[in-house]
Amino acid sequence: MSSGAETAPFSRRTLLTLVVGGAALFVALLWMIGTGWGGSSLNDGGAHAGSRGLTGYAALAVYLEARGFHVSRSQDPKGFNAPGLLVLTPTAAADGKALAKAVNQRRYIGPTLIVTPKWLGYPASGDDVTHKRGWVRIEGTALPGWKGFLDEIAIGLAPLPGGDWEGPDLHGTLPAPKVVLSGAGKDLVPLVTSFDGTRVLAGYIGDNGYYPALAVLAGRSALKSDSVDSTVFPVIVVFEPDLIDNYGLREPSGAILAERLIRAAGENGKGVTFDLTFDGFQRSSNLLTLAFTPPFLAPTICLVFAAILAGWRAFLRFGPARRTGPAIAFGKRALVANSAGLIARSRRLHLLAAPYAASVRERLVHQLALSRQVAPEQTDAAIDRALTRRDPEAVPFSERAARLVAARRPRELVAAAQDLHALERTLTR
Repeated sequence: MSSGAETAPFSRRTLLTLVVGGAALFVALLWMIGTGWGGSSLNDGGAHAGSRGLTGYAALAVYLEARGFHVSRSQDPKGFNAPGLLVLTPTAAADGKALAKAVNQRRYIGPTLIVTPKWLGYPASGDDVTHKRGWVRIEGTALPGWKGFLDEIAIGLAPLPGGDWEGPDLHGTLPAPKVVLSGAGKDLVPLVTSFDGTRVLAGYIGDNGYYPALAVLAGRSALKSDSVDSTVFPVIVVFEPDLIDNYGLREPSGAILAERLIRAAGENGKGVTFDLTFDGFQRSSNLLTLAFTPPFLAPTICLVFAAILAGWRAFLRFGPARRTGPAIAFGKRALVANSAGLIARSRRLHLLAAPYAASVRERLVHQLALSRQVAPEQTDAAIDRALTRRDPEAVPFSERAARLVAARRPRELVAAAQDLHALERTLTR
């Protein structure tokens, strides 16, 4: 059996590239599945923070990031419990009871800003104009039908001559004054109104909460009384979406207004979360999502590094590969060795004594030219006479053969066989 360095079909560099590349692609696939990356695009022309069309709020999210706010886009209902300000941009067909539940559970978590939908937009087909991804074609308006949520507030759609609006030390012009949304209700405190002050375009729910910043923004007294609850957070409603959507942020006044509303709501440096679940982008959590989400991200990284170290240790094994031979070697020597090994494992060595003695007898008959037609006892006597003529003091063949046949232990068998072999050499010299 020979040994030595085995010629590898691939070089070390090629093998390392294949292993590392395959592992990296597998981890990337798991990360894409867990985080939902690579799925449907958020820029679909809808009225949400992922859309860059006229009715979307991507411009507001980018503006707030540029102004130093921590902005996140949530596709998980767990985002309702996020600290800071939660911005809800539900569709007109959203479930009102689900909205009410989400807003009510946030009253003791953080402020909420709700933007009511207005436009019916469809992705631009590009048949007659050059368009980009996410552009929309506005086909009309639709009032929100949120039964069970803000039922005490009436929402109306009517033209606003001139389209001028007025806010906290700020004023601007709406891009589409022919269709303007406004709200009215007993507990609604105006923050942004029409220029003549007759219509409320944005306001907050003035319940028993204590919101000093919003009160100052609305031009009201910020004194705290015994009847207010300072543990609840405000709910702000922007009835006219063109105040802060991509359509309205074409003018600086819209961006300034949005920032003032967010700061007055009490974001307090904890960030702004744009919810996407009410816009049809809800994504359920799974084990892979948890694996790539803190605090479980740390063990995942540790496992990846452990796999890398194990692979590197296997790649740099001690010494070259050994060439392996066939399971059964070729040749007479190998055949004898295999047969001897089989007999030794079977523990039947004593069964070889009589055949070996008979084999020696046959060879001596041939060498001494004795007759083959006589009994074994007569043959043994003839061999003994021949041995006596050569060495009178030698132990007879018959006695040695009998001792070999009577042996049972391996050492006794080997010793008797060697003695018989020595006799054979003496007679055949």
